[in-house]
Amino acid sequence: MELKTFTQMFSDKHGLNFTKLKYKYGNENLAEYIEILRDDFYHRIDLLDFAGNPVLLLPAKINLTSQKVIALMQSYEGDKYGIQAMEEEIIATLSIETIDTTRESVRRILNGAAPDSDNENKAYGIKRGLDFIVDISNKITEENLYKLYMLAAGDFLEENNRLIPGNKYRHDEVYVVGENLVHQGINYRQLPEYVQCLISFINTDDDLDQVVKSIIVHYYFAYLHPYFDGNGRMARLVQMWFLLQKGYTSSLFVPFSTYINENKNLYYHAFKMIADNYKLSGVLDITPFIVYFTDNVLDPLQYRQTAGTVLEQFKTMLTNGEVTEKEKDLFYFVLSAYGSKEFSSKQLEKDYQHAAYATVRSFLMKFQDRGLLASRKFSNRVKYRVREP
Repeated sequence: MELKTFTQMFSDKHGLNFTKLKYKYGNENLAEYIEILRDDFYHRIDLLDFAGNPVLLLPAKINLTSQKVIALMQSYEGDKYGIQAMEEEIIATLSIETIDTTRESVRRILNGAAPDSDNENKAYGIKRGLDFIVDISNKITEENLYKLYMLAAGDFLEENNRLIPGNKYRHDEVYVVGENLVHQGINYRQLPEYVQCLISFINTDDDLDQVVKSIIVHYYFAYLHPYFDGNGRMARLVQMWFLLQKGYTSSLFVPFSTYINENKNLYYHAFKMIADNYKLSGVLDITPFIVYFTDNVLDPLQYRQTAGTVLEQFKTMLTNGEVTEKEKDLFYFVLSAYGSKEFSSKQLEKDYQHAAYATVRSFLMKFQDRGLLASRKFSNRVKYRVREP
């Protein structure tokens, strides 16, 4: 293949879509293009496709915007998740699976009320899952994965979707169906081996960016599809679980599923593109899902959560010893729980749960004076938000 042709294909805006490359450049060029990627560009991951071949990714195609987000995922020393953020997470993750629920119901469940409907049971299940993964002593093992599934989904399924007693995974085949057949999960007999491979990958230190690795975990879990139902919920929970285990405890204040739900069609399109590419190439290249996630979840998250200049100013204050430990935790909480949204002092006190109202008020006044927060008056009320550039 001529270098010019390869360069055109690699830089093509549809460079990750082998179907479109085939129509534009022809079968012969596509075959040569894939061969060059195999030899010189792909990075092998310690995971296997259903045929036993290594899973691959293209580092050159991944814009590591996750690095911009790490600052918003600093270790948070509280012992619970952000109520508002997880309210959004539960509503969105159920919406992705076309399960209707109300904000009032989810709020009741998060505040300790008992569920009184099937959909509230599903919300309650996710809350139980969050309570399980927030305990850092619950390491990611096969047994704990089973516990998480039963807590988050398994206990609330209809009889025909339940696991057989003694089974940690489904006992039959499963298909993910859209307008056309999108994906068939791995043969159920292979699940114990492949899930153990995933757990080993999760618990092995490597040179992958940890946020990118969490995206790989999300994809691969959905790819295996270990259960008859609840796989999407579990994939998103396991991604968050991985991040928590790696020390990014403020991810409990970031509703990833909200950003996924806003572009749900692109979420499923990324899965389908990988499957379609595999049919043409025989290569399970998961780069399209990583690119989807960085472009549609991490980039918008980074943009909405804070202005870079504000974060830089905050880091300077930290370095100069101008911020107390409590103020640091409060600011990270504000960034993660509210992003660019407005909030009141009472709301912050209620959601944060680890500071007296006087401490919250003092924090708001100080950070407003220093230009990190902006305020707006509504009659006798004041609303705050992270200052925009």
